[in-house]
Amino acid sequence: MAKEYGTASPSRMLENVAADLSGEGLSNQTRQTLNQHHIWAMFLDPDGRCIWETNLPKDIPSQYTMQDVAVFSKGYLKDYPVFIRNVENGLLVLGYPKDSFMKLPGNYLPLRAVNLFPVFVTGLLFGDGLLLFGIYSVSKWKISKNTEPILTSIETLTTGKPVDLNIQGELSEIAECVNRASRVLSRQNQARVNWISGVSHDIRTPLSMIMGYSDRILETPGLDRKVCQEAGIIRSQSAKIKDLVQDLNLVSQLEYDMQPLHKRFIRLSKLLRSFAADLLNQGIYEKYSIEIEIDSKAELVEIEGDSRLILRAVGNLVNNSIHHNPQGCRIVLALHATKEAVCIVVADNGTGLSPQKQKELEKPHYMESTDERLDLRHGLGLLLVKQIVAVHEATMKIESEPEKGCKTTLSFKRK
Repeated sequence: MAKEYGTASPSRMLENVAADLSGEGLSNQTRQTLNQHHIWAMFLDPDGRCIWETNLPKDIPSQYTMQDVAVFSKGYLKDYPVFIRNVENGLLVLGYPKDSFMKLPGNYLPLRAVNLFPVFVTGLLFGDGLLLFGIYSVSKWKISKNTEPILTSIETLTTGKPVDLNIQGELSEIAECVNRASRVLSRQNQARVNWISGVSHDIRTPLSMIMGYSDRILETPGLDRKVCQEAGIIRSQSAKIKDLVQDLNLVSQLEYDMQPLHKRFIRLSKLLRSFAADLLNQGIYEKYSIEIEIDSKAELVEIEGDSRLILRAVGNLVNNSIHHNPQGCRIVLALHATKEAVCIVVADNGTGLSPQKQKELEKPHYMESTDERLDLRHGLGLLLVKQIVAVHEATMKIESEPEKGCKTTLSFKRK
């Protein structure tokens, strides 16, 4: 449609003109309305003769046959879109300007097509729904496929371990951000380990000199008893510092996967007996006793691990029992086996730990505490045990009650 006629639309004008129609034609007001909108009108009698007309173009005939009426009634008359209404004693014809309306003469449909139209629409909607669901499923699968390694990598980053993602597509920028964060963390972790290693190295030299001079003082004949006692304290405290530095260095290396593991199949029963023999040969105070209990089912069991680190873990647990029971205690090293795991148990019948103390020891960075009342040596020792257990994919469980001793179980999966 070239022009919007509004109140002069064909249906409304046909109604108004038909209402105004009389034997003498149209009123002046209706004629003015037709003139205003450039609409022409004529009235045909039953024989096809034009009885009256208004604004009729020169190229429009004034006489029509039945065939002519049948042709233009559904379309155009000399390219004028025409609209008709059957009134009393004749036919009212309104003609609008050329290019004002487009008429579609073929406005009919087979009944079968009409009946099938709801089925067609339903099928079309169902097909569109399936298509949308398919697109959604594929999109969700692609997103899940790419987001899963990203989430796994972020979880890995929280443990301080490096990651390297290779993802293409929409999530490539996120993957690159994760990789950059990983590289930054790796540099920071490496710097932290290097710093701890450097400090440890710098401490060893003066510490060795202190221990050497304390040994020379202790070996001096005729030394005053008080001086000898103080030299012994210097030597023992220096040894503790040395152990602390070694533990700190090993903890940092294990925490950031910078400690090389030398795994091989080892028999834990043989390892525990060797540890106990070395401990007794080094000399232990009489107020402490060491016992070994090895289950027959665990005698020949082997696991894949680093024997040096496992011995270090057991040694730390034994040292904790000794350190926290200065009055003496009974220490038991036990080995038990099930179908799924083999367990090393270090237990004592000493003072035990309160629930609050156990909670403090379970903190991942308990060694960072600034409370002087807490035993940092104990916390670092357990942290090292946890790290050693973690790299062996094992578990650690501490059971203790005040005045009823302490029991620590290290469970290693059987291969």
